[in-house]
Amino acid sequence: MHMTTVSPARIAELFERERERFAAAHPRSRELHQRAAGSLLSGVPMNWMTRWPGSFPVFFESARGAEIIDVDGNVYADLCLGDTGAMSGHSPPATVAAVRERVAKGVTAMLPTEDAIAVGEEMQRRFGLREWQFTLSATDANRFVIRIAREVTRRPRILVHNHCYHGSVDETVVTLAEGEVRPREGNVGPPVDPAVTTRVVEINDLEALERELAHEDVACVLVEPALTNIGIVLAEDGYHERLRELTRRTGTLLVIDETHTLCCGPGGYTRAHGLEPDFLTIGKPIGGGVPVGAYGFTEELGERIIEKTIWEAADVGGIGGTLAGNALSLAAVRATLGEVLTDDAFARMIALGERFEGAVAATIAEHGLPWSVTRLGCRAEYMFQAAPPRTGAEAAAALDPALDALLHLYMLNRGVLMTPFHMMALMSPATAEAHVDRHSEAFAEAAAELAGG
Repeated sequence: MHMTTVSPARIAELFERERERFAAAHPRSRELHQRAAGSLLSGVPMNWMTRWPGSFPVFFESARGAEIIDVDGNVYADLCLGDTGAMSGHSPPATVAAVRERVAKGVTAMLPTEDAIAVGEEMQRRFGLREWQFTLSATDANRFVIRIAREVTRRPRILVHNHCYHGSVDETVVTLAEGEVRPREGNVGPPVDPAVTTRVVEINDLEALERELAHEDVACVLVEPALTNIGIVLAEDGYHERLRELTRRTGTLLVIDETHTLCCGPGGYTRAHGLEPDFLTIGKPIGGGVPVGAYGFTEELGERIIEKTIWEAADVGGIGGTLAGNALSLAAVRATLGEVLTDDAFARMIALGERFEGAVAATIAEHGLPWSVTRLGCRAEYMFQAAPPRTGAEAAAALDPALDALLHLYMLNRGVLMTPFHMMALMSPATAEAHVDRHSEAFAEAAAELAGG
């Protein structure tokens, strides 16, 4: 099949046109960004917010369901959904009602509530693990699980996939370069050389996995069951079965991070594919936008944790946090899991993901573009290479910053909000076919302009 070459000059020409269109449509956002520069670093509450397309960030006024309205009155079909944080849709009524009621009755008291029990039981049902604890983020859940794994195994290292994403956990902000473990580009002030704490392998590289686990110094393997933050990279058939076999053989604990891969269904990738982790961590989506995280583990591990616990120091041992497991977070999780991110909702969301994937694939084929699209449940992403990547390194090599910036801005100018760091779309219970089709139409328009240039 003939592949169309996209000209860098054409990309630059279209980007300049789209940037002018963006500036004309967002005068109030520009004004607020200029004002914010007087008190906020780079004029934003978190510096990475400057990575959105355009000459300045969009300031949003309100969000409801699967749509966002910015301060200039522009309406967007939100396919970013807070990079999974708003996977439930924005302000789902059930969650809003539960949060409103809980706030009126007290937010945090360092005491358990009945909601905590209901959430624990629901997490058991979804993921199959008996014991559960709660945090304020998936990052914290991963940090705590790593500490527990080191404590119960008496081993110093962890193992992760190259180009993984597990939040801001020190040991995981790493990469594999020329066969060596190094700090990932942009790693801010790593406290220790990550080669001391972490082994790194490519997803789908079973030979490397077996080699690194053979040292028997790895406390736990911490993995997303599919990469999602460097582009979607799927595990090949048999990979997870072999991973589980090797971890058991070497006495290594297996941790599955479902924070992004909950997109596969009510019990995430773990339930959809019958995985058997020792620990499972999750965060962002389960609270309907309220900060929360959780980690679950087997009954056998629960017994080992209790055996190692020094009760007099349990609150200062590196696991916890005054607001962890607070009443507000757990009320939000109970409502979100019980009434929003339901089994029926996932069926609809995955069907929308299929609709998105099919439209993108058809457009790529029509114009002979050397791109590909990959779907993971209700999450889908297109990448700028002809075949889907099979490793994190392949996905990183396929990145095209200029084309990525153009397509993000192109979509934004046509009322579609994509995940800012790559061309990924996520469906929520509030997403409609019309939202997906708005993207499909804009994508077809962009492809025609690029292929015809």
